[in-house]
Amino acid sequence: MTKQPDYISKQKFMAELYRYKRGSVTRRHFLNVTGLGAASTVLGAAIPGLTAGPAAAGDIGDRAVLATWPNYHDPENFDAFTEATGAHVQVNVFGSNEEMLAKLQAGATGWDVFVPTNYTITTYVGEDLIEPLDTSLLPNYDPAAYDTRFAEAGSVDGKLYAVPKNYGTTGYAVNTAHTGGTEMTSWKQFFDMTMDSFSGRTMVHDYQLTTIGNALKYFGYSFNSVDQAELADAEKLLIDVKPHLFAISSDYQPSMRNGDAWMTMCWSGDGKQLNTDIPEIAYVLGREGGEIWSDYYAIPKGAPHREAAYALINFLLDPAVNAKEVLFHGYPSADAHTNALLPESLLNDPILYPAAELLTPLEFGAAVTLTDPNRAELMARFKSA
Repeated sequence: MTKQPDYISKQKFMAELYRYKRGSVTRRHFLNVTGLGAASTVLGAAIPGLTAGPAAAGDIGDRAVLATWPNYHDPENFDAFTEATGAHVQVNVFGSNEEMLAKLQAGATGWDVFVPTNYTITTYVGEDLIEPLDTSLLPNYDPAAYDTRFAEAGSVDGKLYAVPKNYGTTGYAVNTAHTGGTEMTSWKQFFDMTMDSFSGRTMVHDYQLTTIGNALKYFGYSFNSVDQAELADAEKLLIDVKPHLFAISSDYQPSMRNGDAWMTMCWSGDGKQLNTDIPEIAYVLGREGGEIWSDYYAIPKGAPHREAAYALINFLLDPAVNAKEVLFHGYPSADAHTNALLPESLLNDPILYPAAELLTPLEFGAAVTLTDPNRAELMARFKSA
């Protein structure tokens, strides 16, 4: 007898379709979860893009495998890259730099390009997991065009290992329809309301840097603290908060959009996307401080499609392409050539470019937080509590 597929609800289907369109999940995941995998051959002609099409093996091969973050790229740019080169972009989405590091340490990821955050790059260099970049293969890279604050972490000991993608902040998104008119301004409010009127409706990142870092800010400690007494305070807060959480996940947009969650730790681009589509969802930078960060494009050692890796990075660095990326994901670019192509309304947006008094207390992540065993163990205890 032929096994019948497991059917999913319309709400679940639309949530998965949204995640697929945003680039949060791969084509394979979308087809498998929705039950369309077995029918993809039949549906291919009716739904372009669900079938991979013939491999066009050109000078760079037939694919480039990209490890990146949720909601972080315009899929139309990947389609344009494929049309231009014949190489398809296979996207793997991750929720934390710890997860990326663990995958690279385990070896044989199959990745050609990955997107590390500023504070991780020295660790990748120290563990020989990343290759120096050959800028002759990146003609669209103009180092003089970048704000050095968001570019300098890509170089270690005078060698360039990563080129800037974009930058942003880490705050939280809150559906103001449920705040009773309370103005949200702080991390203390975030955690206190989670344990009160927002119980069962709040999400935190599956990412120790931000979840622990923002719990530290509740007490006024450094976002990057590895002090054992301060970490103990943060752990007690997180353990107290745990029963009141809706979920621990770095892919929070679907739950915020469908109303299951009312508040979530949030990166600024996601905050911009949510606010644009649902204006009552506000993005808040805690007045106590928090994180400012920059992300980069890099090539891991042993990338199986090295030519495709350079071609993809160079393509995404093209200012016209990058401007489309910024308009899609809502994270500011540090590239002056890209910014010259963006509308003034975006360049003046307070979510993307916060006021100075909100930016001043923010900290770049510190390299020690990536490998500190106390923070890693704290996060493990919190998740298992």
